[in-house]
Amino acid sequence: MSAYDAAVGGNGSNSEQETTAKFDRAELVRGWREYEARQPRVVPVLKYAAKTDMGQVRENNEDKFDYYEPEHPAILAARGSLFAVADGIGGAQAGQIASEMMLKQLIASYYDSPAPNPENALYDAISQANDRIYHLAQMIPERNGMGTTLIGAIFIEDEVLIAQVGDSRAYLIRDGVVTQVSVDHSWVEESVRAGLMTREAAETSPFRNVITRSVGAAASVEPDFYREAVRPGDIWVLCSDGLTGYVSDDEIRTIAGSHPPAEAARQFIELANARGGRDNITVFVLSVRDLFPYSNEAVAEGVAGAAPSAAIPVNGLPAQERPRSLWGKLFGK
Repeated sequence: MSAYDAAVGGNGSNSEQETTAKFDRAELVRGWREYEARQPRVVPVLKYAAKTDMGQVRENNEDKFDYYEPEHPAILAARGSLFAVADGIGGAQAGQIASEMMLKQLIASYYDSPAPNPENALYDAISQANDRIYHLAQMIPERNGMGTTLIGAIFIEDEVLIAQVGDSRAYLIRDGVVTQVSVDHSWVEESVRAGLMTREAAETSPFRNVITRSVGAAASVEPDFYREAVRPGDIWVLCSDGLTGYVSDDEIRTIAGSHPPAEAARQFIELANARGGRDNITVFVLSVRDLFPYSNEAVAEGVAGAAPSAAIPVNGLPAQERPRSLWGKLFGK
């Protein structure tokens, strides 16, 4: 198999296979035995929903969202649950390929990584995704300049680790106050921080969509990381700039703070579209309902499939009402 075939996850002779990135189960689980002795102190109970929309103008959707929620206690303790949004760059199919490759590589490499801490594992995973996207773009002239933004949130026990590249954003709503946790990697944001432009001028600048960092556009990438405590009642909003270009911070606070995640996500998409929707729109809304102690009994019953009534709730539902997770689909649990 050629380097090109490996990069796109298929046979280079079939153009249809360029549009997806292979998800390798063996690659994903290879490193997990390193974590077997661990278990989390607490687990956040999350209720979440995500939506993506092509918008009113674009003919395809270059945005992607994905998540991975392990049930094995050792993986929860070491790596937590991951939620992410990516906004592809490069036009039409190139951006779509980049964002999909980004998220699949992120999940596989992050959970497979032997790195001793989540930050190192996350950095390595983003770097590997950058390498794959960049090298694919170098091999195919039509893909030159392809890349993607990334905003990710990893819930590990009582902390959230945020990873960011580009201008997709993470917002935290706590006690009725909304805070933009991430800082855009964009020309206007850097101009504002340097005192060369006001915030008001930045919001209407014709260059507000010019980003200064992305995954895959250069041979290396430098993500930013942020850490926050997990508190019951917190609401996190991860989104592409197709939302923030039309919806204000105060509206994000009001909508996400007043509705359950599925309805909030729906209203965000509808509002951005009603105001023009000139870009793809993607939003992930995550509500922290509680923090549960993770007991040995709950671990044994939840993993081994014993009495479900004693297992820890996931996404606000008792065990007998849960949909099968991705872990369950992969391992038959």
